[in-house]
Amino acid sequence: MITGSIGMLPSASLGESGPGLFEPIHGSAPDIAGQDKANPLATILSAAMLLKYGLGEANAAKRIENAVLDTLNRGFRTGDIYSAGNKLVGCKEMGEAVLKSVDSPVPAAI
Repeated sequence: MITGSIGMLPSASLGESGPGLFEPIHGSAPDIAGQDKANPLATILSAAMLLKYGLGEANAAKRIENAVLDTLNRGFRTGDIYSAGNKLVGCKEMGEAVLKSVDSPVPAAI
């Protein structure tokens, strides 16, 4: 079970017209900078929101969202969401796992 983490929350500030601002909710976390501990999922999901709501590319956004789900379904976890029985990975490996899922022709299990 994943209860959530601030490291997984994307956000968007949108107006009725014009560009929006897409960013992860979490801060910069200077205490873990350069240690490969950060959870990149909020940043990745913020990029998906940019594609969907900012650029009208819903299909591309869905591929990214599905890749994140697939990666989590395969048990990859950064330290903030890790639990026994899953694979503890750092920021780089989590990002690479999502990228591999985006490139995979197999749809994510939802």
